[in-house]
Amino acid sequence: MATHPVPLARPLSLYLDCCRLLAAVLVVISHYGPYGVITRGAAHWVPDLGREAVIVFFVLSGFVIAYTTEHKNPSLRGYAIARATRIYSVALPLVLLAFGAALALVWSGHIPARQLYEASKPWLYLPLHLLFMGELWTISEAPPLLGPYWSLGYEVWYYVLFGALFYLRGARSVVAAGSILLFVGPKLWLLLPVWASGVWLYHWQKAHVPARRAALAGWVASLVLLVLFKLSGSDVFLRALAREHWPFPAVPLRSADRVLADYVVCVLVLLNFWCAKGVGFLGLLRVERPVRVLASYTFTLYLVHALVMGLWLRLYRHDAQSVVDIAALSVLIVAATWVVGQLTERRKHWFQVGFERLAGWVRPVGGASVVK
Repeated sequence: MATHPVPLARPLSLYLDCCRLLAAVLVVISHYGPYGVITRGAAHWVPDLGREAVIVFFVLSGFVIAYTTEHKNPSLRGYAIARATRIYSVALPLVLLAFGAALALVWSGHIPARQLYEASKPWLYLPLHLLFMGELWTISEAPPLLGPYWSLGYEVWYYVLFGALFYLRGARSVVAAGSILLFVGPKLWLLLPVWASGVWLYHWQKAHVPARRAALAGWVASLVLLVLFKLSGSDVFLRALAREHWPFPAVPLRSADRVLADYVVCVLVLLNFWCAKGVGFLGLLRVERPVRVLASYTFTLYLVHALVMGLWLRLYRHDAQSVVDIAALSVLIVAATWVVGQLTERRKHWFQVGFERLAGWVRPVGGASVVK
């Protein structure tokens, strides 16, 4: 930790918020084809950058965690409250809403129970998902109607691992981190370098700023290389390569089967973010307020759009060739994001109060915590 932490420059912070917002939109758009919102022919003209957007989220997450622990969370207690508030303020309401919607669909006969099997065993699957255990070892489960939730099964455990390494000391830190790694399994090990690269980038960029001309060239190159990477089909090739050469068939890759392509995208994202600092992007300051507001809804948008799509396509006779239907669904996603966001991301303080009360039952002992 730096002795005198330097605040993140506003232009860079604003640029990262723009990236966060764009990544969430790209995830939504990437699902229009697979979910059947648009026709297969139209899907060829829609950017399929959903996975790449998730990698952006992972790098951003590591970067932001490194920043907040240096500036805002001096203790493990504060860190745990901040992370729990951030995650559960959105995840808890939406998981409960998704299970409720799934039960309603099954009971009303709109969908066979076998297609939403999680809803028939909420006592099993609710704890599984609320503890973010859907991607451990051979498990590969997401809540009903919330497909994008899978990434939280990675990100939350990276938060836990970082907390053990950053706040604990000596043998306690080693034992805690080793236990966490053993508990989560190989899939999370494989994508850990992507998330950790964000932590590394935060500390690297504090002392290394590229010259503006070189930064602009690097920033443009990162985007061009990403486009070429996708157009060449290299991501598809690397996905097949990872599956073919994965040496542990008893522990399938599943959500981590794009790991090789993820590493390539990760490098391009790191280059993009680092060069963005050198470029400056001072013009973004003119639209700072709307960007900050819109970016504050990204987590809600990331999860709620799948729920809205799932309900729309099951309850309404959607025409994938109708511009009106596609536009109506898009507007509904935006509206649902705003409504749900008012009760989630915009009301995080409600959850923070609750977690602070829970933390009141825990007292620190030698840098760690025990229950009273």
